Parts: sequence; structure tokens; C-alpha cells
Amino acid sequence: MEDNKIAVGLDIGTTKIVAMIGKYNEYDKLEILGLGKSKSLGVHRGVVNNITQTIQSIQQAVQDAETSSGMKISDVIVGIAGQHIRSLQHSDYITRTDSDIVIDELDIENLCNQVHKLVMLPGEEIIHVLPQDFKVDGQNEITEPIGMYGGRLEANFHVVVGQVTSIRNIGRCIKSSGLTLSGITLEPLASANAVLGIEEKEAGVALIDIGGGTTDLAIFKDGIIRHTAVIPFGGNVITEDIKEGCSIIEKQAELLKIKFGSAWPGENKDNEIVSIPGLRGREPKEITLKNLSKIIHARVIEIVEQVYLEIKNYGHEDQKKKLIAGIVLTGGGAQLKHLKQLVEYITGMDTRVGFPNEHMAGDSDSEVTSPMYATAVGLVLNGLENTKINEVQEEEINEELESLTNEEIEEIPPLKRKGFFDKWVENLKDFLDNAE
Repeated sequence: MEDNKIAVGLDIGTTKIVAMIGKYNEYDKLEILGLGKSKSLGVHRGVVNNITQTIQSIQQAVQDAETSSGMKISDVIVGIAGQHIRSLQHSDYITRTDSDIVIDELDIENLCNQVHKLVMLPGEEIIHVLPQDFKVDGQNEITEPIGMYGGRLEANFHVVVGQVTSIRNIGRCIKSSGLTLSGITLEPLASANAVLGIEEKEAGVALIDIGGGTTDLAIFKDGIIRHTAVIPFGGNVITEDIKEGCSIIEKQAELLKIKFGSAWPGENKDNEIVSIPGLRGREPKEITLKNLSKIIHARVIEIVEQVYLEIKNYGHEDQKKKLIAGIVLTGGGAQLKHLKQLVEYITGMDTRVGFPNEHMAGDSDSEVTSPMYATAVGLVLNGLENTKINEVQEEEINEELESLTNEEIEEIPPLKRKGFFDKWVENLKDFLDNAE
């Protein structure tokens, strides 16, 4: 297979930066060729706050991935998250001048472009415009209006908004690391690609991605994304609480959480104790596991309730909007023991832990299929999908060109119309080039 069939996902998180190289094998399943990760320095709650450190961490992760795969990385697809991301619902319409011509892609593009003219708060920019359902001449609940007749085309949109400066800073880091930005995706969307099945998206599901600095939520119903939210808490606040509550250093608190942590205090007996070495000649500390899980429990409840509030805001209690498939937990925080039971208890919804092995080759390394890497796997899938689409389009264009004469070729309008998001990524690239 040629090198152009590979894609690289770069997940810039609060605790770690992951670079993952992958390609499709002969069975159209994802095969991971290389993986590199480094400790994320310079990112706080999903937002870059130290450019130099972030660049070093990116270079480290990329270098590791290059070493393990023996390939050179040039283009990457990046996931964006962070506390500055918010979403809103909006409806808009266009009036078509000629209702005798059927609705085509251009009309939908005009409608999406109109949404992009929405006035945002200073410093904010629209990242994704996702159409939910359409109305044609007042007839509602149309999922695909292309090919229909009509004068007035209306749609409800899910609009994702983020801070321009934060996104540009990420772009700056990538450019300074000697890489090219080939695309940007919202992290909850990437994770959803990796861990959710088509049936779940149809039935209605809430994906909760618990990272280090943030918890991302993406809600799907009828196969369409309906709601996204980023909650500025994650696994790090749990570690922080353990550190404060047990008076130990951060590194020990993190290890305690991973090895012995549980979200359900009733599981631990009173006499289960862990001894932690003291600092510089001090006595070792003894911590009961019951206390540890109480600390974790209190904080996890807070995070889950915040997420549940967002699910209620979407309107889960409404019969039409009911999420039949319940909740899928993913991200590094989903590995916490008894978390699934606690989430079920608080929300009363079916819950499972999502592993990104939905689209992966059977012989994949167990490390790669951990929930920690769900976003990175989703980004690689996203990159491969884009390459596929571009290839198909190129083939179609080439076939048409072969059958035409030179005079006819000159009359052809440009075939490939870019979606708004592609244009936006290009604008970002131009901005970074000019900012040099």
C-alpha cells in the first residue's frame, strides 16, 4: 500500500498527547501502524496555555510514533476540545428564486453559509454547522431535501462554537512542530466515530468521554448528532482531591487512583489499607481504601450530575428524544472501577464502557483498544475517510474528463465543492502562513 493511504491523528489532551498512524487493511478494518505518546505539558483543561511546552510534547509524541512505525509524519488531523467549546440550536431558511428546479447541494450549502453569518460573542467563531432536519414549504421532518421541489427551504441546525484564539494557538503549535494541519475535528465527534455502532446512533445514545481536564458529551439520535457539550472537569480534579484529602504528592495520588481507586465506597472493606512511602525520611502514610473511594465517589458524582444535567437540557425526558441505547463511557476516566454502576445508579440509563475496537483489525494490540485512545482512533478514521472521499471524487472527475473533448472541458464548472469546514481549515492555514 502506498503511503498516501495512511492517516495520522493527533489528540492534544490535558494529560497526554497521542500521535497515531493507521491505515485500512484489505478487509477495510483499521490497522494501527505506529503509536507515540508524551506527557502533555502546556495544556490546561483542553486549552493551550504554554506554546513552547506544547510544541515539545507534540514533537516527542510524533517522534515516538515515527520510531515505532518507521514512517515519516507530515500531515496530521487534530482534535479540538476544551472548556471554550459551546453549542447552540438555531433555525434558518432561504427563499429559492426558482421553485421549478429541484433542491440541490448548492441550496443546502447556501443555507449553511447563511448560518455562518450568525453574530457571535467577540472572539468566538463557528466551527461546525450540523443540519438536523429540514422543512420544505412548511412540510417538516424531512431528512434529505435534495431532489425535492420547493420555494422555501428551512432547517434546524446544531451549531458548535469555539474561541478563535484557542484554535489558532493549536494551529500555531502544529505548524511550529514542523507538521501540516490536514483537518480539524471536534473531539467528541472523533470519539463517537471510534466507539459507537450505527444502531446505537439511530436508537439514541449519549457518549461521555472523560478525559484528564475535560469531560466531553455528544448525543446522537436517529443517526444525527443532536447535542454537544464540554464540561471543564475530568480525571485531574479527582487526582487533585486525593492529593489534598490524603496529603500526598500528585504522582502518588494518580497511581492510587489508577491502581486502587473505585467510584463505589461500599465495595471496600474497612480494613483494606495501602501504605505510601513517606517523603525524605518521613514515616510511610497509611490510607484506607474506603476513604480513598469516598473521596473519588464525591467528585465523580459531581461530574456525572453535570453531564446528566446536559442530557436533560437536550430533552432526554421527552418521549421523542429518548435515548434508548443509554450511555457509553469512554476516555481514560472510563477505566475507573465501578464507574459504570454509579452512572447507571445516578441516571437510571443503560451504561457500557466503549472500547475503540468497533472498526479495528482483529489482531490489534490491546493497548490501542483501550478507552484512553478512543479519540486518537477516531481522528485516524476521520483522516482515512477524507482520503477515501477525495480519491472517489478524483476518479469520477478523471472518468468524466476522459470522455470529453477539450472544448467541453473548458466549460466545466469546478466539480469539487468544499464543505464549509474544509474552507474554514484552509482559512486557518492561510492565517498561520501569513502570521509568520
